[in-house]
Amino acid sequence: MNTNFDFQKPIEAVQALMAMQAEVIGKTIELQKKSGEQLMAFFKAEAEKAKNLKTPEEVVKFNVDANTALFNLMKAQGEAFTALATGASNSAMAPFQKLMK
Repeated sequence: MNTNFDFQKPIEAVQALMAMQAEVIGKTIELQKKSGEQLMAFFKAEAEKAKNLKTPEEVVKFNVDANTALFNLMKAQGEAFTALATGASNSAMAPFQKLMK
């Protein structure tokens, strides 16, 4: 029975994983910053639009349109975070799947 186990490969895999985690955390922070900026811009623009509303019908239409746009913005932001997490998960598992073979 051969008991020579190469400890270097698991150590390298863990080091690569930690580096990848640091990179993903940086990307997550940037994505959070971008999302915050988008939300701020959205609410500023909507506040400007709201200044010109005159009738109850305009208020209702504005509210429906603004909420629809906000939902779509948040959906797109969620999809961006999901894509980042999915990609990171797949990348993180790849080195360990190679070790298991």
